[in-house]
Amino acid sequence: MRDAVARDLAGARERTLLLTDLDDPLLVAQHDPLMSPLVWDLAHIGQQEELWLLRAGDANRPGILPPQVDSLYDAFKHARAERPSLPLLPPVAAREFCHEVRGRVLDALERIPDDAGELFAAGMVVQHEQQHDETMLATLQLRQGPPVLHGQPVPRGRTLDIDRVFVAGGEFVLGVDGTDEPFSLDNERPAHRVDVGPFWIGRAPVTNAAWQDFVADGGYHQQKWWSAAGWTHRIQAGLERPEFWTADNARRRFGLLEQVPPDEPVQHVSYFEAEAFAAWSGARLPTELEWEKACAWDPVTGSRRQWPWGSAEPAAQRANLGGAALRPAPVGAYPAGASAYGAEQLIGDVWEWTSSDFAPWPGFMPMIYQQYSEPFFGGDYKVLRGGSWAVAASTIRPSFRNWDHPVRRQIFSGLRLAWDA
Repeated sequence: MRDAVARDLAGARERTLLLTDLDDPLLVAQHDPLMSPLVWDLAHIGQQEELWLLRAGDANRPGILPPQVDSLYDAFKHARAERPSLPLLPPVAAREFCHEVRGRVLDALERIPDDAGELFAAGMVVQHEQQHDETMLATLQLRQGPPVLHGQPVPRGRTLDIDRVFVAGGEFVLGVDGTDEPFSLDNERPAHRVDVGPFWIGRAPVTNAAWQDFVADGGYHQQKWWSAAGWTHRIQAGLERPEFWTADNARRRFGLLEQVPPDEPVQHVSYFEAEAFAAWSGARLPTELEWEKACAWDPVTGSRRQWPWGSAEPAAQRANLGGAALRPAPVGAYPAGASAYGAEQLIGDVWEWTSSDFAPWPGFMPMIYQQYSEPFFGGDYKVLRGGSWAVAASTIRPSFRNWDHPVRRQIFSGLRLAWDA
């Protein structure tokens, strides 16, 4: 277990350093008011690693940084909009700080018992760093200017013979316990049985081609497809198409302008847009219970699978993860990644909006610190599932619950349709 955590820590840091191997002006600039300067994310990664693995989560214990500097990287104290004005560590100092923290952490890991309970905080630190790597990719997508990243090829897609799969009604196990997923987070626990009625769910995520039809049919200008809140936001924000699309079916992607690929899953759409598209399509968004059952339940064995395809670890032939592609793979690219019901690309490619509000499972208990999940329950947050191409394999699971405001679309978000049976 310890070796696996050390490996994941190293993989996350390699990715972080790659994403921040940029000229200082690019690191210290705020590329969008929604996002932090990249240099803040970099030092925050090190600050949180030190806090949880060297200071046992006690911010009052002395650390490497002076208290007045350490507090600059408390995400609850400083909103993103104000972070560019803070006296942040310059890039060289931020890298040196992260390097020093990591050296001390690796020494400390050698003294920790090799069991999941003792190493849970280290696993959480890995997930935290990988999540910030995805956030930094979103920042670099928002950035204006020539490319600084270059994506690797993805598999070719294929034509799917059906557009939806049937999921029979009945009980299944929702969520996980620490014995099954030792690095699962508090909002994923505990595992419990729930009864879900029969439904149909899209075999694959909604494509750009389908979204182009929605735009061409005037979907953004017909109020009947939108919720009241969604229509109000569409008017106020002037939404006409997914973020980064142009009026002539091109899109800006990490500094490149290209034609929108019709067979890729659509991304950079808000919950309100996804909800309207589903209504226009004669469908709806799945609940997160439906999504998780379609993803992880095996109706033949009556048990959960670790992954949609079974117990084998994610690999290049099963899912688009890790961020190297810089884009979703075409629909039909991963037949080996299908779930027991035949749904594909449930893990990776795009975060999928569900209709569910973010709320705790029965028996919820906060872990490590109460501010991770609990402050967000009961707000206007909607749940997204499945991860995106930018998510690391060590950070995603069928039980993983992401959440965001329904207006957000700078994230790598798409959707999958569902229908009543």
